[in-house]
Amino acid sequence: MQRRRRGVDVGLILLLSQVFQVGLENIPPVTLGTLALNVFLFLKPLKPLLKVCISVDQGYYQKDWQRLLLAPVHHADDWHLYFNMVSLLWKGIKLERKLGSVLFGYIIAVFSVLIGIVYMVLEFALAGLLNDSSYKMNCAVGFSGVLFALKVLNNHYHPGGTSNIMGIRVSSRYACWLELVAIHLCSPGTSFAGHLAGILVGLMYTLGPLKMLMKAIAGDFPYFNDSARQRDYYSGTSNLRSK
Repeated sequence: MQRRRRGVDVGLILLLSQVFQVGLENIPPVTLGTLALNVFLFLKPLKPLLKVCISVDQGYYQKDWQRLLLAPVHHADDWHLYFNMVSLLWKGIKLERKLGSVLFGYIIAVFSVLIGIVYMVLEFALAGLLNDSSYKMNCAVGFSGVLFALKVLNNHYHPGGTSNIMGIRVSSRYACWLELVAIHLCSPGTSFAGHLAGILVGLMYTLGPLKMLMKAIAGDFPYFNDSARQRDYYSGTSNLRSK
């Protein structure tokens, strides 16, 4: 896996334009910080993509567990970065306002690592079910798995909406599943297992077990209570629309 960069990074320019269109003052700190980290590591990657991507072979068999931290925040090219970060802007602004910055940051940190683990479990299972060891070699990078998980959370905390997926109007409750299939059909090179891992982690949180575990680990952390999350730090509006 090598980064596909040629000439000017148009995707990066468009991303920066979108950020300034929204307004830095309208972007909560964890969302802005996460976006900035991804952009920085795109410009100054810690290692080549082959050294940061996560797979069963590299993560589990080779015990290179640091890839669980590195893979989500590295991207294959500027367009990969652009689409993921624009999606993060929309989802992050809504969820961080709803949950508060501390809890949202906690969720981002846990999801980033856990999705990599679930991804390896899925690829390992596919290798066994299909008797094809190549699934253990599939190496993935990017923040899209976390974004699928955040999409599940967003639909949970903001129910009742609809989404337009390739011209099909569907309840937001089921949009992530249709989007999972649509992206795989339109872009076969994307990681189906990585995106599915994000959905599963999101459901693990919204349906209870993961949220309860995170709450237990956090101890008396007050931000899991609805009364502690009702805050209105960010009164500005955003021109960013969901895609």
